[in-house]
Amino acid sequence: ATVGARHPRPGDTMAINFPLQTDRLILREFVEKDIPAVHCYASDPEVVRYMAWGPNTERDTRDAVKRWLAEQASEPRLSFSLAIVLRAGEHLIGSCSIRVSDQESRAGHIGYCLNRDYWGRGYATEAARALVTFGFGQLGLHRIFATCDPRNLASARVLEKAGMRREGHLREHKRIRGEWRDSYLYAILEHE
Repeated sequence: ATVGARHPRPGDTMAINFPLQTDRLILREFVEKDIPAVHCYASDPEVVRYMAWGPNTERDTRDAVKRWLAEQASEPRLSFSLAIVLRAGEHLIGSCSIRVSDQESRAGHIGYCLNRDYWGRGYATEAARALVTFGFGQLGLHRIFATCDPRNLASARVLEKAGMRREGHLREHKRIRGEWRDSYLYAILEHE
């Protein structure tokens, strides 16, 4: 970045360009017809084992997609939930998100979830890298972070491959399904 150059302010959505594209993926806004594909992975207990939500009922999934559709019209827009779609065949295989958590400090966090039929192929890493690029380039963020359950080694590898560094171990960070769970904290700064 040029010294003295104006960064976009988080929440300033005038310059947002969708969809985001990678070599193998399209990250696009959700549409209502995505509900069945979302429910396919969101109702799978193995997929949501480390998530704070799920496994979803059909109503849970419909409500989630409706929230994602509503956030598309929010102003300022601080939350972006996107469908992860294969470029070849345009099949929806998961979701990802980036949320501005602190406008003043230009901080945001990312997350992702994939249908388990597509695990182990590098798609989550590709989506996470695209979110990081989008966060720094189009949202003007300074710091992007993510958390994952320490037992979720695959997710920790995704975050590391996306260029993030583990900054900490948050003890009993979240209460999920009646139990306290730890989290690893990962982050990357715009100059990294």
